[in-house]
Amino acid sequence: MRYVNGKAEDLKIAYIGGGSRGWAWGLMSDLAAADDMSGSVYLYDIDLEAAKRNEVIGNKVKELKDCKSPWDYKAVETIGEALQGADFVVISIIPGTFDEMESDVHAPEKYGIYQSVGDTTGPGGLIRALRVVPMFEEIAGAIKEYCPEAWVINYTNPMTVCVKTLYRTFPEIKAFGCCHEVFGTQKLLGKALEDILQIKDAQREDIRVNVVGVNHFTWLTSAQYKNIDLFPVYREFALKYKDTGFGEKTDENWMNKFFDSLEMVKLDLFLKYGAIAAAGDRHLAEFCPGSWYLKNPDTAHSWGFKLTPVAWRKEDLKNRLARSERLYKGEEEMVINTTGEEGVQQMRSLLGLRDLVTNVNIPNYGQIPNLPLGAVVETNAHFCADSVRPVFAGALPESIYPLVSRVCGVQELTVEAAVTRNLDLAFQAFCMDPNMEIGLDEAKCLFDTMVDNTKAYLTMYER
Repeated sequence: MRYVNGKAEDLKIAYIGGGSRGWAWGLMSDLAAADDMSGSVYLYDIDLEAAKRNEVIGNKVKELKDCKSPWDYKAVETIGEALQGADFVVISIIPGTFDEMESDVHAPEKYGIYQSVGDTTGPGGLIRALRVVPMFEEIAGAIKEYCPEAWVINYTNPMTVCVKTLYRTFPEIKAFGCCHEVFGTQKLLGKALEDILQIKDAQREDIRVNVVGVNHFTWLTSAQYKNIDLFPVYREFALKYKDTGFGEKTDENWMNKFFDSLEMVKLDLFLKYGAIAAAGDRHLAEFCPGSWYLKNPDTAHSWGFKLTPVAWRKEDLKNRLARSERLYKGEEEMVINTTGEEGVQQMRSLLGLRDLVTNVNIPNYGQIPNLPLGAVVETNAHFCADSVRPVFAGALPESIYPLVSRVCGVQELTVEAAVTRNLDLAFQAFCMDPNMEIGLDEAKCLFDTMVDNTKAYLTMYER
């Protein structure tokens, strides 16, 4: 890496999961839109052919007229080749296949346990964590060997478990986890400003928030736009839309849009607890007792969101594979549009090209004083040259402390169980999850079934 005329050149980014049919393309677009940094992206994936296709797709981006910075893409056969001398490491992998995720999400339904996502918490999130921890231990070990000074950006879920594993395996690692869920709540606050005070065009970046909690169960304890305290505005907004929800219902089939919601869960949680729940409703619902918002699919529907079946994900993968083929053959051209993710902006800040304050997932150094030190939490952090410093967020409000601290404790126990390969300990965490509103005997049958369904990825565990 070198600096020439205020620009960072000859950077090396290692992309673990570089065969991605989605996240990788977004990174290509965001990198092409940044005019003050350039270099090479090394793509590593257990599916080498997928990485090779992304090499071809990525190298076509620099030919586009809207490309502001040229990047070279190279697929490599080993993780060492990707990591050697890297300045940044991006991790975006799927721990297993959608067949394993099908069990994660749908096996619990036999016992009346429904999950709207199934990749972070609940029984599905825990079993996924058992698969991902050994993978992240290997990745962290390789980073320690090949590029110990690199900054590591994780996008993989379960976010908290992944980041915790990186630090547990390599305590000196410089890693953080990125999630865009808070951004959506900032945008909703902008809509509340327009709806209640008729203040239009408030940009997300202009809405300053204090973030506390754990990933996908984040909360805002303050929010401001210029000199306006947004909490009274949001309360009026929540009271106005708590029964109908807020959002566009453009046709009678709007609920077939599996990622849309009417924001009713976050409005309800605000009115109950006085802090602004700051993730998508599909995630928030999973951290609460199942009887609240996920008793059954009809209950979810009544709260303005829908469960995402893994069958849909499998069909969507077919569509993305088809798009990959078109991009690879040149039948479709990439379009450079910034994604709204902040990974590239974080890189620019770490290179000293700008300053940034944004929400990230890192160990708790005291930024949330009433959660355990070392537990991975989500708060704001200040990014500047080669530095990520957490912003002191303050204690969790007493009203939400029992909800968040329980989740944090389950996540800590889950990592301990996975690192020590102890399925008995994993079962204890499994039973403590708020979604597990069933008896211990039923829970054991479900746990054993789900472990057996993903046994190909759990061969390192004692049974």
